This record gives sequence, C-alpha cells and structure tokens, in this order.
Amino acid sequence: MQPAYEKIASDPRFAELVSRRNRFAVSLSFIVLAVFSAFILVAVAGHGLFSAPLAEGSPWTWGIVGGWLIQIFAFLITGVYTLRANGEFDSLIKSIVVEATG
Repeated sequence: MQPAYEKIASDPRFAELVSRRNRFAVSLSFIVLAVFSAFILVAVAGHGLFSAPLAEGSPWTWGIVGGWLIQIFAFLITGVYTLRANGEFDSLIKSIVVEATG
C-alpha cells in the first residue's frame, strides 16, 4: 500500500495547488516590494516632501502619513494572503488529504 504522503505528492491537484500558491505569494511579494521601493524612492528623491507638513502649522507631515499608509498596506496584504490561504488553499489540501488517507 502506498503511504499517504506519496499519494498526496503524486496527486495532480496538489501540484496545481503548490503552483497556484507560489504564484500568488510571489505576486504579492512583488507588489509589496514595489510599494516599499516607491516609498524609499520618494524619501530619497522627494527632497523634503516627507518633512513637509500636511497643512500650514500642522504637526503631521507627509512622511508620517506615508509611514502609516505603508503599515496599513502591509496589514491588508497579509489579510489578503491569509483569507485566500485559509479559504481556497486549505479547503483544497483538506480534500486531497481526505482522499489520500481514505
């Protein structure tokens, strides 16, 4: 009898799952890299943009707001990955494991 892990590894749905999950993770990684790189480029090339106040006399600067937006973006991207992983990816792997362990 073939061990369950061999059945899982040989299942074409498992290979497709791994491929889709990896594409999704790499895509999100590139998006995050682009956003963080843009933030750094603006900080370097903006020449004072990040230290400029949002409004005259305001203690809030564009840099503070940009930093908070980066943090919110990272939180949301993590949520997007978690929702897809816990939904689509987990349900598919559960069905593959159930069939393999019969």
